[in-house]
Amino acid sequence: MATKKYTVTLPEELAEEIRSEVGPGGFSAYVSQAIERQRERERDRLGELVVWMQEEGEPLAEEELAAAEAERRELDRCFTERDAASGAGGAGLPVAG
Repeated sequence: MATKKYTVTLPEELAEEIRSEVGPGGFSAYVSQAIERQRERERDRLGELVVWMQEEGEPLAEEELAAAEAERRELDRCFTERDAASGAGGAGLPVAG
C-alpha cells in the first residue's frame, strides 16, 4: 500500500509520550496502527448494529444477503492483499517515515 505524509495536530504531551515509547521512526507506525484499530472497532460496532437490525426488523431478502456477502469477500481480499504487500501477515500496517 502506498504511503503519503500528512500533517496532524496532537497534544504535545501525548505526542512526546508516544515518541519516547516507540523510539526513532516508530511514531508513524504507532499512529497508523492506532487508526486501524479504531476503524476495526467501528466495523465491529457496525456488525453489532446489523445483528440487532436483523433481530428487530424484517428478514433480509436473498439479494441483500448476497450483496452483503460479496462486499465482505471484497473487504477480506483487500485486507489480505494489504497485509501481503506490507509483509505484516495481518499484524501491522505499511507506514510513512
